[in-house]
Amino acid sequence: MIGRVPNLLEPFDAVLLSSFGGPEGPDEVMPFLRRVTAGARIPDERLEQVAEHYYARGGVSPINGQNRALQAALVAELDRRGTPVPVLWGNRNSAPFTAEAFEAAAAGGATRVLAVVTSAYASYSGCRQYREDFAAALDGRDLVVDKVRAYFNHPGFVAANVDAVVDACRTAPDDARLLFVTHSIPTPMQEASTVDGPGYVEQHLDVAATVAAAAGEALGRDLVWDLAYCSRSGSPSQPWLEPDVNDRLTELAGRGVKAVVLAPIGFVSDHMEVVHDLDTEALGTAAALGMVAVRAATAGTHPAFVAGLVDLMLERAAAERARAAGTAVPPAVTVGSLPARADRCPVGGCWRRSGVDSATPVIGSEDDLPPHAPNDRISR
Repeated sequence: MIGRVPNLLEPFDAVLLSSFGGPEGPDEVMPFLRRVTAGARIPDERLEQVAEHYYARGGVSPINGQNRALQAALVAELDRRGTPVPVLWGNRNSAPFTAEAFEAAAAGGATRVLAVVTSAYASYSGCRQYREDFAAALDGRDLVVDKVRAYFNHPGFVAANVDAVVDACRTAPDDARLLFVTHSIPTPMQEASTVDGPGYVEQHLDVAATVAAAAGEALGRDLVWDLAYCSRSGSPSQPWLEPDVNDRLTELAGRGVKAVVLAPIGFVSDHMEVVHDLDTEALGTAAALGMVAVRAATAGTHPAFVAGLVDLMLERAAAERARAAGTAVPPAVTVGSLPARADRCPVGGCWRRSGVDSATPVIGSEDDLPPHAPNDRISR
């Protein structure tokens, strides 16, 4: 008799690929931007300026296409490993929404879902905000939802970025300076990200150093590098992480740097912050300064990245089985100098502002349940 195919992801019976979302037509642009900025009291006049970035590309963000490709790649990798678990996809700010994915999971008989978010770094925007969305989207459904840990220092993500930097450097002059780029965040959010481990900036600096060292070894030369930021938004009076990538390019040009490689290690795919803020604005700045500039690829569907995400799923599943059995949790695999982030955030972890609890319901955290709760997991 043929036995049941083992589920290597047990106790999970479905996977959620969770992302930011984006419009897929001109009519969706302003509603999307209003959802993204809800509560921030940003006037439509300002949103219309941002909307032009989307209208210039037919009103379509590339992020949803990227996520469809990643979803298909994850399905293929799970099938290859003999674990054909459903991979659902849901967004925070556009269709398909997270609630739709949870509805599909429940309709398919799933009871426990493992979420993978398209953000590698731990901060409010890259971690807790997703988990708040999960809590809201559960809306009475009898599902348990967990999330894989932040994976900035997982070998698969780092390997994909190493290959991208090597490929870009081979098309650039040998003296090109390496400029890593990530999304800026408000400085209070950076401070809050340090409460339960190395912060957002420190995570990026470690990944940058690791990628630069490995890429330099592959190229046979030392790579001089910097970290810059893009996509600043919000009130001009609020401090955000700096330097802006365009300001950094101007500074480097003033110091005689003639060539740069822009490596967007803060992003997992070529969405709007990459195709506009880097491919349009930053490359335009470099050209105006007379600099040669080459943009490295994002992780996208690089085989090492896809395999690494599945490794992370299996890591979390093994940890949950060990906890249920009362045995030691297997060690997490990392590269670089920083430890793995916890797979459940400690109390106060990844808040928007350090020490300021928004009182917003959240899953996947040690502070997501009332004091009388008998376990550490939300089920609704």
